[in-house]
Amino acid sequence: MKQILQNLGNGETTLANVPCPQNKPGHLLIASQRTLVSAGTERMLVDFGKASVLEKARQQPDKVKMVLDKVRTDGLMPTVDAVRSKLDQPLPLGYCNAGVVLESGVSGYEVGDRVISNGNHAEVVRIPQNLCARIPDNVDGESAAFTVLASIGLQGIRLVQPSLGECVVVTGLGLIGLVTVQLLKAQGCRVLGIDFDSSRCALAREFGAEAVDLSKGEDPVEAAAAFSRGRGVDAVIITAATKSNEPVHQAAQMCRRRGRIVLVGVVGLELSRADFYEKELSFQVSCSYGPGRYDSEYEEKGRDYPIGFVRWTEQRNFEAVLDMMASGALNVKPLISHRFAIESAVEAYQTLSEPTALGILLSYPAPELDQTELLSRKVALNAPAAYQPTDVVCSFLGAGNYASRVLIPAFKESGAKLHSLASSGGVSGVHHGKKHDFAHSVTDEAEVYQDEAVNTVAIATQHNLHAGQALAALQAGKHVFVEKPLALTLEELDGLEAAYQQAGGKQHLMVGFNRRFAPLVQKMKQLLSVSKQPKSFIMTMNAGEIPANHWTQDSAVGGGRIIGEACHYIDLMRFLAGSEITGFTATKMGDVPGVEITEDKASITLSFADGSFGTILYLANGGKAFPKERIEVFANDAVLQLDNFKALRSYGWPGFKGKKLMSQDKGQQACAALFVKAIQQGEPTPIPADEIFEVSRVSVQIAQNLRG
Repeated sequence: MKQILQNLGNGETTLANVPCPQNKPGHLLIASQRTLVSAGTERMLVDFGKASVLEKARQQPDKVKMVLDKVRTDGLMPTVDAVRSKLDQPLPLGYCNAGVVLESGVSGYEVGDRVISNGNHAEVVRIPQNLCARIPDNVDGESAAFTVLASIGLQGIRLVQPSLGECVVVTGLGLIGLVTVQLLKAQGCRVLGIDFDSSRCALAREFGAEAVDLSKGEDPVEAAAAFSRGRGVDAVIITAATKSNEPVHQAAQMCRRRGRIVLVGVVGLELSRADFYEKELSFQVSCSYGPGRYDSEYEEKGRDYPIGFVRWTEQRNFEAVLDMMASGALNVKPLISHRFAIESAVEAYQTLSEPTALGILLSYPAPELDQTELLSRKVALNAPAAYQPTDVVCSFLGAGNYASRVLIPAFKESGAKLHSLASSGGVSGVHHGKKHDFAHSVTDEAEVYQDEAVNTVAIATQHNLHAGQALAALQAGKHVFVEKPLALTLEELDGLEAAYQQAGGKQHLMVGFNRRFAPLVQKMKQLLSVSKQPKSFIMTMNAGEIPANHWTQDSAVGGGRIIGEACHYIDLMRFLAGSEITGFTATKMGDVPGVEITEDKASITLSFADGSFGTILYLANGGKAFPKERIEVFANDAVLQLDNFKALRSYGWPGFKGKKLMSQDKGQQACAALFVKAIQQGEPTPIPADEIFEVSRVSVQIAQNLRG
């Protein structure tokens, strides 16, 4: 299928051929009929992509600070690589879609239903249930495509809370502004529109508003005073896009005492206290389509807000807009300035620079013409290589940031032949598949298990998928590499261990515990090998805080940060001790009123069969000025200290003064290379299976202990 993608690095807009996304429960698979190009938002993204690196930095000073912090902890080159990778990510464009349901994983929706969604510009989109709404019979597809954009204006109106007869100013008469004018008129308000474009001012007048044409030198504050009969307007909704602070300043001047200002667009926000103080004005920023936006519980998991407490969610706003269209109170036909077929998408985006561009609609071929091709979950990227019996022919499940930046290049450099790259949505799979010379991009992982040419599967998906995918790969007779963790529950580990043993050792099962392969860790292991005495360890992970609602913190999806990240240190301590784990204790930070405490502020102490012991301090409440990862080993009346896998210091260690690398090396390349070599040469798996299952079980048990 075809999809429009934007490159944030160079601003290039392309029409790519990607595999159809795989549907999942709680989602709809929709064949697009019409999509609307949001001139304001999408022009801003295109312009950002075309800007120089310096200009990008100026536009995002908060990101610059993050980059500088990363340079201090990880070094210059890893940071440069991370920034380049971020800018190289393909960005699917579009969020205003009208189409027909192809596959339904949602109760109440059937195949063939006409629906709107916030889907991208693509022939087929997969959308969660709370971001869709059914289109009334008397609303055509072109009009319906405006629904999501119109909901942005509607949410601004809801925050203003206008009443019948009030005077409301709309600053900025683009698509959202002109829709907002109509919705306000339908609510019985008197409306004054402000814009620099004479044609848009004329449209506002057609919709029943008065207008101020700034291109003719008309004074908006003076016009607002006359419009409000000298009393000041009741409210101002700002839908403009400008870096200037003037729209907010003017809005304050226009308002009566205790007037309301709501920002829907993007403007300068250097506010004057005097503007707001004297009149006791209220100012609020509107968040997109309404309550539920950016809440993963609502959007991704389909958990609706009770209507008695949240009357207007984003989905209910969609429905309200569609009802307005069905009744004739909202007419978007005059807003359509251009129409293009999806095949001419690049040409459509070139019109964004034209002064007359307003509502740009894209049309799609009817799905019944060639549904087989449309629903294809496999796209050829490069000609498959000629494989030899000793080749490691590897397919990847997951094409996210870590897979694309670290794992895939490591496997490729180690000599693996890259066959298929599987991603749920298809976009990242095509982008990174082309970049790294994969033969295919797929969205159905069954393609990977069933392909006889593939003998190895690398798994780098969300953590809750690891165990099931590893089990399926083992049962398909493949060698398996799993980016940690191996599993989230003890039951999953039992099932995997049984499948591994049933294979009789003919298949390799490896987990990406790469830190044990870091060159400075290998040096520590060499130095420790001469000592037969028990050792003491302190491992400090200054992990940094992430939101409590991030997917990695969700015990059902990410497993939490102990299973997902601290497992690295449990394995590393097991490796350096060289002895079986015999017990553990674990304590997390105590509860604080009003503060949500997760398991990522914890102390874990491990004991080993040889008498060694060690403590892992996994802390998310530290500062970036301190090393992110510090490992200390006490033995032989001396101490070894490793910071950020870059500098190894010796405190009295006989015959060793220390060692420093030019750049950080956490062992990812060595981990992949040893795994590939083991398959090629029939050698044992680099990490013994009993250690993999031991560390994985202890990690799960510790997490369960911390959760109580």
